[in-house]
Amino acid sequence: MLIGVHVKNFALIEEADLSFGEGLNILTGETGAGKSILIDAVTAALGGKTGRDMIRAGAPYAQVELIFSVDNEELRQKLCEYEVEPDEDGLIILSRRMMEGRNISRIGNTPVPISKVREVTELLIDIHGQHEHQSLLYPSKHLEILDEYSRKEGAPVREKVAAAYHAYQEAKKRLAGFSMPEEERLRQLDFLRFEAEELEQANIREGEEEELAAVFKKMQHSQKIAELLSEAQGLLGYDGYNAAGEMIGRAVKNLSDAQTYDPEIEGLSQMGETVDSLLSDLNRALSDYMDSLTFDEESYRETEERLDTIRLMKAKYGKSVEELHKALEDRQRKVEELIHYEENRNRAEKDVQETRKALEELCGRLSEVRKKASAGLAESIRAALTDLNFLDVRFAVSLTKTADYTANGFDHVEFLISTNPGEEMRPLGKVASGGELSRIMLAIKAVLADSDEIPTLIFDEIDTGISGRTAQKVSEKLAYIAGNHQVLCITHLPQIASMADSHFVIAKGVKSGKTITEIRSLSHEETGEELARLLGGTSITEAVRENAREMKRMADDWKKKNR
Repeated sequence: MLIGVHVKNFALIEEADLSFGEGLNILTGETGAGKSILIDAVTAALGGKTGRDMIRAGAPYAQVELIFSVDNEELRQKLCEYEVEPDEDGLIILSRRMMEGRNISRIGNTPVPISKVREVTELLIDIHGQHEHQSLLYPSKHLEILDEYSRKEGAPVREKVAAAYHAYQEAKKRLAGFSMPEEERLRQLDFLRFEAEELEQANIREGEEEELAAVFKKMQHSQKIAELLSEAQGLLGYDGYNAAGEMIGRAVKNLSDAQTYDPEIEGLSQMGETVDSLLSDLNRALSDYMDSLTFDEESYRETEERLDTIRLMKAKYGKSVEELHKALEDRQRKVEELIHYEENRNRAEKDVQETRKALEELCGRLSEVRKKASAGLAESIRAALTDLNFLDVRFAVSLTKTADYTANGFDHVEFLISTNPGEEMRPLGKVASGGELSRIMLAIKAVLADSDEIPTLIFDEIDTGISGRTAQKVSEKLAYIAGNHQVLCITHLPQIASMADSHFVIAKGVKSGKTITEIRSLSHEETGEELARLLGGTSITEAVRENAREMKRMADDWKKKNR
């Protein structure tokens, strides 16, 4: 349920806080007061289109905040599927800040994309305005309504139909791939075999390129390495009076001789011997390395060719060894497919036939569910229309089979109606006027009220083109729906306003030289005065006030008896 709305700097609203209650929440006001601004604000918060004109003149931003109370466990679970959970008080706070060039939407304190806002709020609130009424002109909406009416029996079958349709489309797509001429099949088979054999023979292992690259670099620079090491060996060896080995050897002998005169020199002598030993080890290691630094021409050529092969394979088939293995597996699989091409095509044809048969059967089952439900829906809508002052109305739901399958079955659904005696039933879109469409939509909502799980419904322009007894019937239908749902409704008709469980008035004024729209809740006494204004216009007499009080009493009595 929508329990609170905070609006700031939105169009003509400087700032407004509203607390809505259960049942029927009515909003009224003078013509031109901006009654639809509140609906526009709520629509914007729910992910509707926004524009610069929605930001109040002179303000840096506009913001709308909606507070929902969620106490239905099934609804909580559905919200959890979108990773949205009510807080410890069972509340979900949704906000949208509109600025020049960008908007920011949040659920709680978390910024979310507008697509997620729409998905989540579709579970919480439903707005019915002129656009929604006009949707009744399209048969696709009629199918949606029929499916909503038969949701309990139809939803499981619709899910199976959607899955079967997807499987059928995939099977057709696979079969479409088997249109290759024999000559092309053989050409591709030869080419893929060649590539698979090339990859298989290369047999490249992980890390091989890095290892060979290091060896090849050593081979390429072996002469330079030998020259440098030879020079180093000469400097560190024992050949020559100035060689490091020879000089350290003499130094060690001097230390050894000196310790015979002073025992404290023993430690220094031992350190000298250690240095001499290390240098000797280094010279031996240099000699061993230089002895191994020989490569024959064949080893050099083999290493170079192997590196070229690895790099060519990576250039052709993938940058990593893992990609090369995957490329080999892919080509081996395709080779098998082409070898067994006819067999695979026959299997694909069989899959198409089998998935089509399964889809046909499920579509038939779904169609039966719809046909069974259509009679009950048609009668319920006809009865609801009669309640809404369509005195001699006939209503039917027509089902015909489409030329092809869809993810929603093969049914084309269209509502047929006759509003005058002697007239044959015709498609709804060709008969109903704008005002009639709004009443028909209200009738449908009343029929769906018991099964509709969306807690909050908003009706805008529901009173288009009606008055008198029809207006009274519309008010009763709204009050009936409000027995199971929270309903918000903007109206200019006293018959509808009299049914309010909570009444708000919208007024335009001037503040600091600027036009503003203010919204406030009415007390019971103020409600009577507002009804009198709606009844009497500019001249409100005591008789008009008494008429308003009587209208309110009659509305309260109706609700007690019919809810």
